[in-house]
Amino acid sequence: MMEAALRAAGLGSWRYQRLPVPPELLAETVAALPAAGFRGANVTIPHKQAALALAQKVSDTAREVGAANTLLFEADGTIVADNTDAPALLNALPIDAEQTTALVLGAGGSARAAVWALRRAGAGEIRVWNRHLDRARSICEELGCRPVSNAEPADVLVNCTPVGGDLARGWFKQLPLPADDLAMFRCVVDFVYGRDETALVRAARSFGLPTVDGLDLLAEQGALSFERFTGVPAPLEEMRAAVRRR
Repeated sequence: MMEAALRAAGLGSWRYQRLPVPPELLAETVAALPAAGFRGANVTIPHKQAALALAQKVSDTAREVGAANTLLFEADGTIVADNTDAPALLNALPIDAEQTTALVLGAGGSARAAVWALRRAGAGEIRVWNRHLDRARSICEELGCRPVSNAEPADVLVNCTPVGGDLARGWFKQLPLPADDLAMFRCVVDFVYGRDETALVRAARSFGLPTVDGLDLLAEQGALSFERFTGVPAPLEEMRAAVRRR
């Protein structure tokens, strides 16, 4: 996706590469990137909260969310943390979030971004579920939402857990809702992405619900990161097409 964007924007000398980094090497790796010629980095599970702590400058969004998915490296080596997950969700959401109710599954960096975005959009009530209720309580105390131990009807369902894949493997059993309960939502958002649509998105579409899948969000947040990295407008349609081809 990013390579397609660089080509479309005429930035042929730029490169985007994958860097698998275990948690214990995150700080050391990030500190070395500016001197190695990197302009920035996208950060994913499980590093989003840890990445925030590594930055010398933090955007208002990343500070309020409490997690960063985008790092920028200034000429003097200063690390700047930002979060594009939150605005990406608002850009992609198929309904007006104002005065809606929402159920967010998960309590990691993406969940924090989702809660922040929905609050910013004026959602009336946001509930957070996590397998470990204390983690749900923690995020709710910080961001002003309500922890729940079971799924309740809501306008928006947002899955921010890393769970995904095949119904045959009992995927829904790991979440607080069976597939036939999805009718209690007006739309479904799934941060998980892969080669195929997730079981959650597939089930939601079978009910005729509007959905936002992980590839939609990947392209939206990637476009925002691209603009921060390069300083030029992102070719969003080319990025969407590239990620769908992949």
